[in-house]
Amino acid sequence: MSNGNHEPKTQTIAETENFLAWSAEEPDGEVTYHIELNNVTIHFFTEEWREFLELVRGLG
Repeated sequence: MSNGNHEPKTQTIAETENFLAWSAEEPDGEVTYHIELNNVTIHFFTEEWREFLELVRGLG
């Protein structure tokens, strides 16, 4: 049973009416990134997040 000390620290990166991007600092120190698109959530490790941002920048 968790005592709450192992909960990740979360931070909103960006938010619109339909989308949310946020990060979580996990108890082991790793940062993960998450994008919520309506009822779908995509999870990224840091290296994957950087590659995803590169992809998105190329779309514009």
